[in-house]
Amino acid sequence: MVKRSFYYLWGSQSLSNIVDVLYMVALTTLVLEKTGSIIFATLVPFLRVAAQFLSGLAAPLMLVRYRLPFLLTVSQLGQFLLFGIMAFYLSPMVEGEALLPVYVLILFISFLDGWTSPARNALIPRLVHDDALLRANAMVATSDQVIQFAGWAVSGILVAAFGSFPILLAVAAGYGVAMAVTLLIEDPTEPNRRSLWDVRTGRASADGSEANAPSRWDTLKEGWIVLWQSRRLRSMTFMDVTDALGSTVWVGAFMLVFVKEVLLKNEDWWGYINASYFAGTVIGGFLVIALVKRLEKRLFLFMLVGILGYAVCTAWFAMNTIAPLALLIVLVTGPFTELSAVARRTLIQRSCTKDQLPKVFSAQGTLLNLLFGISLFGMSFIAEVLGIANMYLIAAAISVLAAGVGWWNRKAFAEDRADSSA
Repeated sequence: MVKRSFYYLWGSQSLSNIVDVLYMVALTTLVLEKTGSIIFATLVPFLRVAAQFLSGLAAPLMLVRYRLPFLLTVSQLGQFLLFGIMAFYLSPMVEGEALLPVYVLILFISFLDGWTSPARNALIPRLVHDDALLRANAMVATSDQVIQFAGWAVSGILVAAFGSFPILLAVAAGYGVAMAVTLLIEDPTEPNRRSLWDVRTGRASADGSEANAPSRWDTLKEGWIVLWQSRRLRSMTFMDVTDALGSTVWVGAFMLVFVKEVLLKNEDWWGYINASYFAGTVIGGFLVIALVKRLEKRLFLFMLVGILGYAVCTAWFAMNTIAPLALLIVLVTGPFTELSAVARRTLIQRSCTKDQLPKVFSAQGTLLNLLFGISLFGMSFIAEVLGIANMYLIAAAISVLAAGVGWWNRKAFAEDRADSSA
């Protein structure tokens, strides 16, 4: 059973993802045009990740105090207003030249965006029956990949055709529409809202009073404690961490170096390989949806198959020097990536209570953002010292290690899952 609010959540978050891609392309293009500096352009995604990391640290204080749909609404309202300010600053009327205000706005926008992912992932199991959870996660993951696949190509065309300013106006409008849709989401685990301003969660304490509510420090560390104490969550977090460490090898800069130094091709093939990889993840998402009943029976096993399949494809890619074959390899990599990611998310959602889930996702997301940034520097060093092909081989070995950890802890996955009731 899927509640109507799930479709509101799915639609609003899909629209948010679309305008996210638009704004990244528009701002990166704008900064490059103004400065001609790759370093200044790279600050756009860097500041975004940094702000989301800080937001993730503080997110539990918001997640425990306010209803999840309200937090999504506030996030999108804030982004709508801030993008409106940015568009006005960069408009032909003002013609703002200094980049510092733009960078500051990016920080605030990204900070607001930092709690949307844990809120969304925690809301999904509240809005669908457990039997439909895997399918719902696959639908969300597939739409995310379709947006990524089409968004970057279409965004580049739109920015080239209309310029950055009109695209930023469209981004602001998109956030406004997404915010309006989130107002329709009802969390069935919360009491019915008495008014539009009834935004506080009913879980402040066991008896609903503020007096017995946990301290801020207890709230901040609860998600981390649950991650550590649960053997299953600890195992999956380690697998997600290794996935984050290994997945940095698919960042554009590394791919471009591999295309030039190993495949001996120009930048066009970089675009072809990126498109092929995203196409594979889209195909993988549809396969998960089509085979959901079979996957449910062996979800843990298929998660390991996804990780190992990804590792084999990554190693194959590293050792291959034929450009057309590289397209096929990354296409095949996509389904394994989606299978593993969707299975892990579903298992996490079933491994703790619905009250703990927002804080668990917040803690995990904060950790992954931090390690992803560290991994970028680590993989850069490996590529510089050992060569780009060896970097991909090491990434494959990291994924094998993740699968090994999962297999070592298989008994934890065989146990009855935690009660997911509120």
